[in-house]
Amino acid sequence: MAKPDTSFSRPSSSAVVASVAVVTLACLALYCTWRFTASRIEHNEHAWLAAQINMLVPAASHDNDLLDDRITLDAPEYLGDNNSATVYRLRRNGLPAGAVIHCLAPDGYGGPIELLVAVTYDGEVSGVNILAHHETPGIGNAFEFPGSHWLDSFRGRSLHNPDTAGWNVRKDGGMFEQFTSATITPRAIIKGVQHVLDFYQHYRERIFTTASMQP
Repeated sequence: MAKPDTSFSRPSSSAVVASVAVVTLACLALYCTWRFTASRIEHNEHAWLAAQINMLVPAASHDNDLLDDRITLDAPEYLGDNNSATVYRLRRNGLPAGAVIHCLAPDGYGGPIELLVAVTYDGEVSGVNILAHHETPGIGNAFEFPGSHWLDSFRGRSLHNPDTAGWNVRKDGGMFEQFTSATITPRAIIKGVQHVLDFYQHYRERIFTTASMQP
């Protein structure tokens, strides 16, 4: 009885080289695609953030590139533990003119609320924007309903306007309106803006003298 043929032919060196070349080209293509995609995502995020900032500060209020003139500071006593603020600094003719502060209000109903707060050099709010949140649709997100001007109620406010008691919803003796059937979300945003103003007041000198982050 004939024995089964257990021999096998080895691939030629040219076949091995071709296989390696195919794998290498595939990896290179994937890498190039990833680099291109990551670059486009970064560019889009940069443009989106710039648009959000420009909604809060008039172009005439500064003559520097805010996204390049930025720093990040840790201030747990004002912003909470495990929280920091990225500060985009406004300057005119080389002099400080204000700041846009990007941080989290940690006490939202659905989790932290991502805030963008613009302040003048003297510490007066010139605008507030919500970049991201997880609040209940139709209830906790009333600030973004069509026609809502709730966030506009912060304009012109400062640490002393209103006083400490006024930095709350009317239900708690404050001066800010609450949302229908929702008070946790407005409380979180109000306290978040108040803490940003407190942070800015205590860190203002450091904010404008610290070297900018590297791009």
